[in-house]
Amino acid sequence: MEMIEKNKTNSKMKVEKNILSLIGDTPLIRLEKIVEGFDGSFFTKFEAYNPGHSNKDRIALYIINEAEKKGILKPGDTIIETTSGNTGFSLAMVSLIKGYECILAVSSKSSKDKIDMLHAMGAKVYVCPANVSAEDPRSYYQVAKTLHNEIKDSVYINQYFNNLNIEAHYKTTGPEIWEQTAGKITHLVACSGTGGTISGCAKYLKEQNPNIEIIGVDAYGSVLKKYHETGELDTDEIYPYRIEGLGKNLIPTATDFDTIDSFIKVTDEDSAHTAREVTRKEGLFVGYTSGAAMQAVKQLNKKKKFNRDSVVVIIFPDHGSRYMSKIYSDDWMNEQGFFDTTNQEAPNKIEYI
Repeated sequence: MEMIEKNKTNSKMKVEKNILSLIGDTPLIRLEKIVEGFDGSFFTKFEAYNPGHSNKDRIALYIINEAEKKGILKPGDTIIETTSGNTGFSLAMVSLIKGYECILAVSSKSSKDKIDMLHAMGAKVYVCPANVSAEDPRSYYQVAKTLHNEIKDSVYINQYFNNLNIEAHYKTTGPEIWEQTAGKITHLVACSGTGGTISGCAKYLKEQNPNIEIIGVDAYGSVLKKYHETGELDTDEIYPYRIEGLGKNLIPTATDFDTIDSFIKVTDEDSAHTAREVTRKEGLFVGYTSGAAMQAVKQLNKKKKFNRDSVVVIIFPDHGSRYMSKIYSDDWMNEQGFFDTTNQEAPNKIEYI
């Protein structure tokens, strides 16, 4: 009888060392239904695929690694940061793996989901009022600085004024987009908060092709768009807004305005509805800032910004799970008056049997 020999291939286990090795190399995904009828081809750089569910994983790991290389960070030290939530989560995650304490000064505008996640990741969290000036001692900028001055062996990441924020995306996100589009990208649309993502990507992409158009997304109530156009920080532009993760009431040095061609502003309401629309139409569960980026593209399309040859990459920076108590809560949307206008789709009701 013929013997059947089992195939004994020399297989090795494919195992990641830890969760940090999964940061980066996020997918580029074609958008279809939400851009139906638009001129051009549209893709999202889907940063929710990072293990911490946002693009901030990249800067958290990069900045901490650089601080270790330079001897700034040592075992047992404390990492301190100012954050609207996503950077804080990424820093807390990296700190857990590397063995650092993590203290975060968080804006009260951050969703309860984000704040609860930071606490769950072992960070010590200080929630600071959002609608105060950057110089106010209660602002999350000043609280973080005070904590840094008071706590021995602490390192303040300072993402808004840290050029490593730009460098992280120059070395990772920008090259990934160039390679994934085979160099065919014509437009990059990205929200600007600290400015690190858009600036790092823009710097790399412009080096490959200076004709690529870089479009920043800003919020009404923020100073970035006018500063880009005039060089003036106009405090009259500042008023409260709801979108997290974009816009600012100060000028971050982590924004390289020279690499950005133009800014476009979006509203809280439109961005919230567009995030929900992306989720329903594309099956991508995106955050508030992703909705803002997509809303900007919708507005640009109406202005005939694109043509049939356009290859547009939109950065969706984070995941919708961080906004369950906000834009994905019908109660919250109603409280904001976001279902009051006639041109907005009413929510589906949940039926209980």
